[in-house]
Amino acid sequence: MPLPKPTMIALADSTAFATTRAQPAVARGPRRRHAAVLPGFGTSAAITSLVVLSLIVFPLAVLVLRAASLGPAGFLAAAWTPRARAAYSVSLTASLLAAAASSLLGLLVAWVLARVPFPGRRILDALVDVPLALPTAVAGLVYSALYVKKGWLGQWLVPLGIQGAYSYLGIVLVLVFVSLPFAIRVVQPVIESLDRDAEEAARMLGASRAQTFLRVVLPAILPAVATGFALALARALGEYGSVVFISGNMPFKSEIAPVLIVARLEEFAYAEATTVAVLLLAMSITLLVVVNTLQQRLARNAQ
Repeated sequence: MPLPKPTMIALADSTAFATTRAQPAVARGPRRRHAAVLPGFGTSAAITSLVVLSLIVFPLAVLVLRAASLGPAGFLAAAWTPRARAAYSVSLTASLLAAAASSLLGLLVAWVLARVPFPGRRILDALVDVPLALPTAVAGLVYSALYVKKGWLGQWLVPLGIQGAYSYLGIVLVLVFVSLPFAIRVVQPVIESLDRDAEEAARMLGASRAQTFLRVVLPAILPAVATGFALALARALGEYGSVVFISGNMPFKSEIAPVLIVARLEEFAYAEATTVAVLLLAMSITLLVVVNTLQQRLARNAQ
């Protein structure tokens, strides 16, 4: 028995309405799947967060809380003694000098390794990473043996008034040794990836080699140089193993902040050691923030 015409029209309308409502749901499904993150991203992000919190954030937070338990007056009295101020000054100035020297020398070495073909370049490239694998205490022993009065270099330098061992100069030398690979390895791949067409165009327009380097090459690699400086500074500021053998550890003269922390721990002055460590941590973070801000500005200007 055929349905009445109004009933057939209502059935057709309801079918079309149901089909129309079903279509967006089908269309939205693939879009949601395409917009979803990679499989396992949530698990990997959770593991990463757990590792960072447990290995970095939590120990530093415990250090800060332990120092804060002394109160403002106790913290200031323990962290700002005349000996501590002298150690901060030695650490900061020596680290800045070493980072600047490492940046300049690292730029030169990176340029030679990236642009100049010569026999034994691969051997030299491999030797750059030796300070990263060598125990820093070995570096301190070697440098102190070289620059003492009867050492291979000291026997010529000491009569000239250049005291490399047990001096401020020795601290800077070993800090350059341990921080130089960071400055080289950051700049070298950037130099290798530079497009030489701009350099050739500058030379064709009459620019000298110095002008080409200063106006074409240097702006492109300056952010990498700033990054290398920041890494070298952070490495030098926290160095202990190599410095303890060559500095002489004389308070107010050649004692750095990490050595002072160990000295306070040996004296069972845990409060002062903790406050010195917190202040050194604050100095490191502040310097890294300043250098990273400068690096970002240089990168924007280069673009």
